[in-house]
Amino acid sequence: MDYFCTLSATARQQIDGKLIKAIAILSRDRSAMLPELASAREQGLDFEATTWFGFFFPKGTPEPIIQKLHDATVAAMDTPSVQERLKEVGAVTVASERRSPAYLQKFVLSEIEKNAAPIKAAGLAMD
Repeated sequence: MDYFCTLSATARQQIDGKLIKAIAILSRDRSAMLPELASAREQGLDFEATTWFGFFFPKGTPEPIIQKLHDATVAAMDTPSVQERLKEVGAVTVASERRSPAYLQKFVLSEIEKNAAPIKAAGLAMD
């Protein structure tokens, strides 16, 4: 295998099985699941690529519906059982100040801006 980029939980199994040699984690900081693996940033690369999730709704969805689903999601994310399960799979929840619909909107726009040039330079396109 020349190159493998996956989630921490999958990588852990592959590393432990000596099927791959890990060279860097692509998040800003080290992973609790792979604490021995230095980040690309620690190794001198100004690079970060993480997996993230968000809920998206059709344009025009009433604000009370968005807020109700947001509040329920945050409440669920903060329960000990969900926190434990996320930890088991190597996931990290964002800080409370980064959980609002407004923050997600700004974040998505910043990700588009950050990644547009490299995607175009690589000649990638959506089918």
